[in-house]
Amino acid sequence: MAESVVLDPVDLHLLRLLQNDARTTYRDLATQIGVAPSTCLDRVTRLRRSGVILGHQLRLDPAKLGRGLQALLSVQVRPHRRELVGPFVERIRAMPESLTVFHLTGPDDYLVHVAVADMADLQRLVLDEFTSRREVARVETRLIFQQWDCGPLLPHDVPENTPSAKSG
Repeated sequence: MAESVVLDPVDLHLLRLLQNDARTTYRDLATQIGVAPSTCLDRVTRLRRSGVILGHQLRLDPAKLGRGLQALLSVQVRPHRRELVGPFVERIRAMPESLTVFHLTGPDDYLVHVAVADMADLQRLVLDEFTSRREVARVETRLIFQQWDCGPLLPHDVPENTPSAKSG
């Protein structure tokens, strides 16, 4: 399990702003937080190095790219052994249809979020890429009707101890 990182109020304010718009310039961040742009740059660099900031992603709409059908595949692998886990996960991650893969506890070993063109494409994916593998004991498919993004990890409130909260 990863260790948590100690964050001060300025770090938290910076993260709140960036999680809502990762393209905000250091100058704009500095103005909103009440610190120098070089301070913002140094802090973001430190937050990246410590693993708090994982990266910046461009999100694409699968439907606009011809993959309008999304599903969750619950996959049971037998035997569920370490030497199978790495190669199996890497194979799933390499499939262009895979959006996310989770390694789980419970009766299913993996949950894979996929986006495909249509029902025939989903059937092909399940039969050719999952159930045809020796280690896959079972695949259960659930279609996704609709999905919603959830709130940010950090709440929007400004910490009381940041320079901008003190001055404003």
